[in-house]
Amino acid sequence: MDLNFSKLDGLITAVIQDHASGRVLMVGFMNEEAFRKTVETGFATFYSRSRRQLWLKGETSGHRLLVKEISTDCDSDALLIAVEPLGPGVCHNGYHSCFYRRLEDGRWVETEPQVYQPDAVYGSGK
Repeated sequence: MDLNFSKLDGLITAVIQDHASGRVLMVGFMNEEAFRKTVETGFATFYSRSRRQLWLKGETSGHRLLVKEISTDCDSDALLIAVEPLGPGVCHNGYHSCFYRRLEDGRWVETEPQVYQPDAVYGSGK
């Protein structure tokens, strides 16, 4: 399980993909500890660059990511993690995917409806 954590200050990019649909749900970062916890527990764990700590996806919302498959790229410095999302949405803004906006005529347009209300899950101070 040798991965190259040396390029981004000890982090690697983790692209999270819905196992059933193939849709990209989010992108996060993992350090060695987050990767190890992900493998050990079967739930996606990330390293928060802003908080400088590990976070288990769904620890607040309950919307966890059950790992189905993990792949790495040819340089062993990025991951593609196929998951089964447990909850209505992955995005903290209330959408199924963090990629809910598309560039159209020079503007970002929301291309799908919210699937849950973030304030009800995270409180108003999200």
